[in-house]
Amino acid sequence: MDKQPLPKDWRGGPPHWGDASPEWVARRRRFACRFVGMLILATLVLALLLAGLAILGFLLAGQGTLAIGRAELILLLACIAAPVLLVILFVGALVYRRVGSPLAEMMAAADAVAAGDFSARVREIGRGEMAALARRFNRMTAELERADRVRRNLTSDVAHELRTPLQIIQGNLEGVLDGVYEPTAEHLGATLDETRRLARLVGDLQTLSLAEAGELPLHRRPVAAADLLDDIVTRFLPQAAESGITLKAAVAGEPLLNADPDRLESVLANLTANALRHTPAGGRVALGGAATAAGVVLTVADSGEGIPAADLPYVFDRFWRGDRARHRAEGNTGLGLAIARQLVVAHGGTIAVDSTPGAGTTFTITLPGG
Repeated sequence: MDKQPLPKDWRGGPPHWGDASPEWVARRRRFACRFVGMLILATLVLALLLAGLAILGFLLAGQGTLAIGRAELILLLACIAAPVLLVILFVGALVYRRVGSPLAEMMAAADAVAAGDFSARVREIGRGEMAALARRFNRMTAELERADRVRRNLTSDVAHELRTPLQIIQGNLEGVLDGVYEPTAEHLGATLDETRRLARLVGDLQTLSLAEAGELPLHRRPVAAADLLDDIVTRFLPQAAESGITLKAAVAGEPLLNADPDRLESVLANLTANALRHTPAGGRVALGGAATAAGVVLTVADSGEGIPAADLPYVFDRFWRGDRARHRAEGNTGLGLAIARQLVVAHGGTIAVDSTPGAGTTFTITLPGG
């Protein structure tokens, strides 16, 4: 059965399959029948109770034990039974509207999620507990849908990233075997470069997987933020000088971290390499550090080309590249920023990016102080 697409604004609208869906109508009808059956059963029990009281009243009235006659007793019971039955019907309808109907939608949506349809949503009506439960359910299914989408995209991206170097390796080796290419150092070197790129990709995927699972080992020790930034400047200063870019670090005070220096250095190295790559000659890359009330803040800012606003939400996604062709030619796997975020999170910190196209980009890392 084809399912209707999820509307962009489903709050207050139809549930995930729409009121016209035969499967949804059948599920809701079954639940309504059960609910109405329970209501009828409760009404019958009350009616039997009233009938028993009436019979008992007749017997007592016939014996002269009661001060009223049978006619008055019947009138009294009728006056009591009619309002009670109306109250039961009103309360039953109210309960079905407030609890039964939302619960029916949630049961149908839960069945859809169990069947693999993570687009399932329910209506968020009112402000009570059922509305809060519906909001939590929708938030859960939205997260499941996002995780499933990420998983599917990862599989597709990994296949795509592996295909290019494997095709190059295969083409070079077949050319050598067929006599099209001579086994020169140039052709063998190109094949070796692709194997190294594959090794980097596999290594980055393993690091990212361990970090996301919380199993990446961290060797924490007290480390000064100034030492980290100075090491990065020393490492990249020749590259910056060759590109005509000013690279400096400035630290306010003496902020101290309790962290794995190797992991944090890899994060800062990735951010600095990206900054140098996207900053033209004559530009600058500035590294900064300071102790704040929120913790130790490390920044990597450049005066480069910047990132378009539409791309900012995706810069930490796996295999995201601002310029795919150029990054692939440079041998980048597209996992650097995703790994950087996971390493920062593993340290109990956060990483954010702010960018203005044509003016530059700033990455801000906030970590607990040592």
